[in-house]
Amino acid sequence: MAGISATTIVVLSTVAGFAFAKLRFKGRNALMLLVIGTMMIPPQLSIIPLYMMVAKLDWTDQLQAVIFPSLVSAFGVFFMRQYLLQALPDEVIEAARVDGAGSWRVVWHVVFPAARPAMAVLGMLMFVQAWNDFLWPFLVLTQTGNPTVQVAVAGLGRGFTPDQSLIMAGALLGTLPLLLVFAIFGKQIVGGIMQGAVKG
Repeated sequence: MAGISATTIVVLSTVAGFAFAKLRFKGRNALMLLVIGTMMIPPQLSIIPLYMMVAKLDWTDQLQAVIFPSLVSAFGVFFMRQYLLQALPDEVIEAARVDGAGSWRVVWHVVFPAARPAMAVLGMLMFVQAWNDFLWPFLVLTQTGNPTVQVAVAGLGRGFTPDQSLIMAGALLGTLPLLLVFAIFGKQIVGGIMQGAVKG
């Protein structure tokens, strides 16, 4: 769940950030203000209508109820827009278009390589956020069916006399994937920084 959420957020946020940063279209600034405005709304306000939508779709106690609401992030769009404004010169895009590249080819061959360090940072942040999310999975998933790690770890502490060793073991196992993701994406971040320093 966390991997799918982080991957889609990174890809969609990079494409949307490129559009807001480098493309010219009507209503661009108004749409960007709308995206930023959604970041000011507390996520707790959307729990009841979101749960009603999930119940109508009959997705309760299913993983897609946790995955689909987290496929897009306003913070990710804003983050990638700010990065691409500075890291991607307009001349590079114009040169790619002169060579006959279409919009999607520009995104694949120009934008994604230039945004790789920011994509690694955003992917790591979004994975950690999705992995540690507790409230929404706790509401739509059951511990006996298909719980996420955080919901399952919370369930270990139930009972008249909670087993502290079992709780600590569950917390340790729930932390190991985060360390692995940090090790993988940390190399990408450092590599991108070093590559930019050599080019500069």
